[in-house]
Amino acid sequence: MISLKFFNPLILTSITPLFGILILFIIPKTNEYLCRLIALNIACLTFLLSLFLWIQFDSTTSLFQFSSTYNWIPSINLYYTIGIDGISLFFILLTTLLTVLCVLVSWGSVQTLVKEYLICFLLLEFFLIQVFCVLDLLWFYIFFESVLIPMFLIVGIWGSRERKIRAAYQFFLYTLIGSLLMLLALLTIYFEVGTTDLQSLWYYNFTEWKQIIFWLAFFSSFAVKIPMIPFHIWLPEAHAEAPTAGSVILAGVLLKMGGYGFLRFSIPLFPEASIYFTPLIFTLSIIAILYASLTTLRQIDLKKIIAYSSVSHMGFVTIGIFTLNLQGIEGSILLMLSHGLVSSALFLCVGILYDRHKTRSGLMQVMPLFGIFFFFFTFANLGFPGTSSFIGELLVLIGAFQINRILTFFASVGMILGAAYSIWLFNRVSFGSLKIQYFTTFQDISRREFWILLPLTLLILWMGIYPISFLSEMHFSVLSLIEQLF
Repeated sequence: MISLKFFNPLILTSITPLFGILILFIIPKTNEYLCRLIALNIACLTFLLSLFLWIQFDSTTSLFQFSSTYNWIPSINLYYTIGIDGISLFFILLTTLLTVLCVLVSWGSVQTLVKEYLICFLLLEFFLIQVFCVLDLLWFYIFFESVLIPMFLIVGIWGSRERKIRAAYQFFLYTLIGSLLMLLALLTIYFEVGTTDLQSLWYYNFTEWKQIIFWLAFFSSFAVKIPMIPFHIWLPEAHAEAPTAGSVILAGVLLKMGGYGFLRFSIPLFPEASIYFTPLIFTLSIIAILYASLTTLRQIDLKKIIAYSSVSHMGFVTIGIFTLNLQGIEGSILLMLSHGLVSSALFLCVGILYDRHKTRSGLMQVMPLFGIFFFFFTFANLGFPGTSSFIGELLVLIGAFQINRILTFFASVGMILGAAYSIWLFNRVSFGSLKIQYFTTFQDISRREFWILLPLTLLILWMGIYPISFLSEMHFSVLSLIEQLF
């Protein structure tokens, strides 16, 4: 008899992509349309199941919900445990939504090894969902590193330019090497405590010097994933060479794994070390905001512009996380979600240009509908009031102001620079000079592209106008996190 635990909506959400992979293995690779259709339906089903998590989520408690524990190797006290709280809920929703959009945007642009490409994306979705719901250090590390495999293949095989192999290896090696120290720390923790269960480790008090060593080990992994300067070298190259869908999932979800790791593991497990290293984080974050913004102003490649702006935005995220107060942490989570939507939308817009027109200027004259979407996403990227980024950055600045006013000043300067490069980008793409012979060959966005961009627009407005619908779900989980610190 099948256990009722199997019908846990979190389990169903996490294993649905695996069923899609099994179905795709059966289908002949020559039937590309059926492969695309199956992958799209599986991605949509996974997204609908993840919506049930939100609908059934109890926002009045900080406890993990939809929890399940399975005996993996009981003799050595290793278990597989999953569950979500207000911090992880929206990251799962973001993953399942962007996977649907990635399958749609690849419908016509990916023409080689279609079946394998779709399998990679469903596998990537499975690993990402596991990263955000698993409650065990060892399993987190396994899924955290497993994400590299399908992403490495997506960049290296279906990348858009000749440097794709180099970019894929750079991405893989940077992130893998950064995580080796975390593996050593994880093993040390297991042999000292006897378990890698997160909720059990919360009640174990590590000595101060061990907290410092473990925190640095975890930091080496999370800082590369965010990425923080000077660990950011792999990001612009990976974005420039990745296919459009690869850039979307990389910017939209993979960059959030580092911030999530700080919130879920580094801060609650090593609270004294987190407070001790706060000045270091603030310094690196301000350098990231200012350096990345100034570097963005010098770029001419659209993907690299968005990639460097991501480094700047994630600098705001790390400031918010390590303010260690309610406004800063809630703002950082909201800003991560907002960045996942806005940067994904911008990469989708850039993908439309690269895949169809191979040009970068004067497009408002011949693609007005595209220009309107691009205008909205550009202003959302600079944190315009009424958009999701404004609320996140405002809360981060409020949290930072309570800690250090000089820090807040330099972060605000980063917002001004962000407005400069965002407006420059929009002006060049939409109002630059366009050769007259191109007028007859340009087409505005298709119906499929319209329905890809529209939900992102509505979500950005929803989060910007009515943020309490998101903040209320994470409120008690963030309060519980802060209580563990003090």
